[in-house]
Amino acid sequence: MADAKVIPFDDDRSRGGSGARPPRRRGTGGRRAAAEAAPVHEVPPFDPAAGEAVPEAPDGPEGAAGAERRIAAGLAFLRRRLTGDYTVDDFGYDEELTDQVLMSLLRPVYEKYFRVEVKGVENIPDKGGALIVANHSGTLPLDGLMMQVAVHDHHPADRHLRLLAADLVFALPVVNELARKLGHTLACAEDAERLLAQGELVGVMPEGFKGIGKPFGERYKLQRFGRGGFVSTALRQGVPIVPCSIVGAEEIYPMIGNSRTLARVLGIPYFPLTPTFPWLGPLGAVPLPTKWTIQFGEPIPTDGYPAEAAEDPMLMFNLTDQVREQIQHTLYKLLVQRRSVFF
Repeated sequence: MADAKVIPFDDDRSRGGSGARPPRRRGTGGRRAAAEAAPVHEVPPFDPAAGEAVPEAPDGPEGAAGAERRIAAGLAFLRRRLTGDYTVDDFGYDEELTDQVLMSLLRPVYEKYFRVEVKGVENIPDKGGALIVANHSGTLPLDGLMMQVAVHDHHPADRHLRLLAADLVFALPVVNELARKLGHTLACAEDAERLLAQGELVGVMPEGFKGIGKPFGERYKLQRFGRGGFVSTALRQGVPIVPCSIVGAEEIYPMIGNSRTLARVLGIPYFPLTPTFPWLGPLGAVPLPTKWTIQFGEPIPTDGYPAEAAEDPMLMFNLTDQVREQIQHTLYKLLVQRRSVFF
């Protein structure tokens, strides 16, 4: 990784965003829908006196058998973790831990706190590589995580989203390990192309720190998308680009100021000042419970261009501008449709 060429997503060293299910519509596809929609057939006990079957009193919401299965699955999971009987890929992605634990921790925030609504998930290909490009906002990169949950829970082909993250993410203890386990990787061209070549969904937020660290007065106004590094990557692999627009993240931490002195001391891109942080201490770090919408737009194909197209600066500029304009237009459309920030 030391000699990897970094995709210039923006002018500073912010590269990508780390990142991302409205409440699941029962029976509409995806992991949880399939399990919840499947009927459970049980044979009721037979009453000889009545000559017919009589209903059996349930042991609980799912019955004793369901509880036993969950306990057995949990013990088997713990045994595999303790014995090392699990696999991670070359990037550190742990699919089992992500499915069984990390997504379960993120899902209540996604479903109950931000009440995310997902639109256009059918625009994400069922198979093969694709690059999902989204706007970035919210002071902390929760939008990337919510986008990852949206794909994980709602895509009918049960796909996973691999996010490209800024190098700062991998410099933080604990956060570094969790990001790797979730499938995040450094936003460099080599890693992105390897994932796409393997047929993975790759997510990137080209605004980088300029997006999540912008003042509240500039909310929903897209910052520069860098020099088109993500377009060059998509062209080299011939994968579609799927624009993604996220509404709701801008208001979770209204950034009304930025202490540049503290930011320099701490070695971070910005130090946010919000109406609650740092004035209320740890309580001020709790995000506001805004209502989110994540919309995936129609994919922009790149497989029709010649091999040398990835080196054409004018083509990269035009495609970058096309993606940016599509995301911005969808943001405005969603804002007009939104009834309230919180409902």
